Amino acid sequence: MPRPARCRATGHAPGTTTPERPREPLAADWLRGGQGPEPERRSVHVRASGGRMAVLGFFSAVRAAPWLWRRAAAGLPGHCPGKGYTVGPAQVRTVQVSRSAELVSPPTFGFLLDIDGVLVRGHRVIPAAVEAFRRLVNAQGQLRVPVVFVTNAGNILQRGKAQELSALLGFKVEPDQVILSHSPMKLFSQYHGKRMLVSGQGPLVENTRALGFENVVTVDELRMAFPVLDMVDLQRRPKTTPLPRSDFPAIEGVLLLGEPVRWETSLQLIMDVLLSNGNPGTGLATAPYPHLPVLASNMDLLWMAEARMPRFGHGTFLLCLETIYRKVTGNELRYEGLMGKPSILTYQYAEDLIRQQAERRGWAAPIQKLYAVGDNPMSDVYGANLFHQYLQMVKHDGAEELGADGLWKQRPSATQSCSSILVCTGVYSPKTPGSTEPAQGEEPPFHGHRDFSFSPKLMEASHIVNDVDEAVQLVFHKEGWAS
Repeated sequence: MPRPARCRATGHAPGTTTPERPREPLAADWLRGGQGPEPERRSVHVRASGGRMAVLGFFSAVRAAPWLWRRAAAGLPGHCPGKGYTVGPAQVRTVQVSRSAELVSPPTFGFLLDIDGVLVRGHRVIPAAVEAFRRLVNAQGQLRVPVVFVTNAGNILQRGKAQELSALLGFKVEPDQVILSHSPMKLFSQYHGKRMLVSGQGPLVENTRALGFENVVTVDELRMAFPVLDMVDLQRRPKTTPLPRSDFPAIEGVLLLGEPVRWETSLQLIMDVLLSNGNPGTGLATAPYPHLPVLASNMDLLWMAEARMPRFGHGTFLLCLETIYRKVTGNELRYEGLMGKPSILTYQYAEDLIRQQAERRGWAAPIQKLYAVGDNPMSDVYGANLFHQYLQMVKHDGAEELGADGLWKQRPSATQSCSSILVCTGVYSPKTPGSTEPAQGEEPPFHGHRDFSFSPKLMEASHIVNDVDEAVQLVFHKEGWAS
């Protein structure tokens, strides 16, 4: 008989849980100067005396220099989350409870669901997703537990994505249940009043305004203002030389919301803006460095649509831009903020929406556990495990963040854990005959973003299941709920 498919990272078959291991060093250990080697960094190091100061440093960096915080957090060593609370199938005690009993005992857990590869493939719903929501929705058409949809897509309006999901899943999805890759840009208010170049596709201007940006310029608008900049396509080259513009206001930053349609145009014009310090109609003898602020969302190298093989994601576009910038200038492209999974900022944003959803439903019990279901080990599993590691650090050392008034205050959060569940309906699939996966003992290629250090343990899912319906059933059994 053929052997069952097993996880590349853990060696366990789909539907099984990862066995417990002795405790490995947490992020907090390193921050306190305890166990575990300091990870390699890309030119930036975070030093602090004591766990409390290190945590404060993380939060200040989110506001003042998010790229600093993001690089430091991404490289922290740690163990695979869920080891302390994951149980095997034989240990799961199925508790038969009625749905009326659930009303008496409000949920203390919630779901963070990826969309592409988990609920849909392209424009087609995955049948298991329909079954999963038959379990998640009660007879009145309301969710039995809080659910937030966390996607790295960004070329659609939030309300449009909610409407699309409502039609596919058969129940009303509210816009504030959807987190697009760029949604956390709402937090970067220091750039909302600046003149920003925006790259991507879809309703770019409407999306950026919904995020709070008041003065944006699209790549197409910039190309029309300076037609001599876009020279790759022979058909689009100007037939005559236009007069130089002197009335075009300087650009003060760059927003990368998602993969554009014409990559050569966006790559060229973004480089022009960075190399000219926001004045692409002029030339500078030396490229400024540090360059203008860049905010980017969606780091996925690949994503899964209807095709049998994964497609290029925005992470591939970012890789091109970073490589070109380094080749031309000799310097690294730096980001003021990287959003979308696996960024901790995205999970903090999702955690807050879960809490608000529970409060609106009148569920008094705090949400203590989050279950993140995804198909991409690098974005979904890595991100959930990184956030779990962060939660353990906060629980052990305590953390504060900067409030709107500029003062430090305690960050309220009852969430204690975030468990990663990997499904086999998207980017990840179990090893099959003829697979091109590396031979035993070889490391798989790292598909993550340049600024997220490779940590194999963060790519180990707490659970591997066939599809999202099995994921929901697994969680309901763990939490003692009837499915």
